[in-house]
Amino acid sequence: MQADDLDLAYTRLCEAMGRVGEERSPLLLAMMCLGLMSRQASLAPVLALIDEAEARSQP
Repeated sequence: MQADDLDLAYTRLCEAMGRVGEERSPLLLAMMCLGLMSRQASLAPVLALIDEAEARSQP
């Protein structure tokens, strides 16, 4: 994905989160994650991305 496409996708996600509101945003994100994970051909890249995201989220 090109940088412009990534920016558009991120913007669309942020706008959707704004429309559903703070309370329902975690549900939206969970649904997005499940949808994207289900498109992966194998488990390994999904687990690696989860580990990477968790590591980058640590204080």
